[in-house]
Amino acid sequence: MAKFEVYQSGKNKEFRFRLKADNGQTILSSEGYTSKASCLNGIDSVKKNAVDPKRFNKTTTPGNQFRFALTAANSQIIGTSQNYKTESGRDNGIESVKRNASKAEIKEVEK
Repeated sequence: MAKFEVYQSGKNKEFRFRLKADNGQTILSSEGYTSKASCLNGIDSVKKNAVDPKRFNKTTTPGNQFRFALTAANSQIIGTSQNYKTESGRDNGIESVKRNASKAEIKEVEK
């Protein structure tokens, strides 16, 4: 089952989340948040914005790999993908976020 994992990492012990698909693969990762409440608000924002195709920004890395970022209405990045070797892989990742975000449960985990 798809899930958002909430965890703390880094020297500042920032809160972060990652969205994992049914197969356990991470499909979206967040930036660091100073509080758990802010991190949970970020998850709510993913659920809200993942239904809108215009919120996904597709990019290509200097090494010719493919990525995407999910943005809020104010254009702030909510989460980013891993690098994909192909455009179709990236597009499948976007579809997976759209499909999984709304139904994903939230679990706290150790990094």
